[in-house]
Amino acid sequence: MVSTTVRTGTYPPGRFTGTNILINAACPGLVATDFTGFQAPRTPQQGAATAIRLATLPDGGPTGSFFEDDGIIPW
Repeated sequence: MVSTTVRTGTYPPGRFTGTNILINAACPGLVATDFTGFQAPRTPQQGAATAIRLATLPDGGPTGSFFEDDGIIPW
């Protein structure tokens, strides 16, 4: 079992309203890295694709969502 801790800040609701800041989360999938002993089906490039897509969203893009390769993951 793998556990990841994510450090987050606490911001008041609407803190980024009216800015060009979009806040989303991304799942890279199971990626072949040192962490997985290079025993995983995805390359680092494939794992990074969603994060790159989110980092290059245009102003007004989706925010507050969780993404994978196929789009938004409901949660």
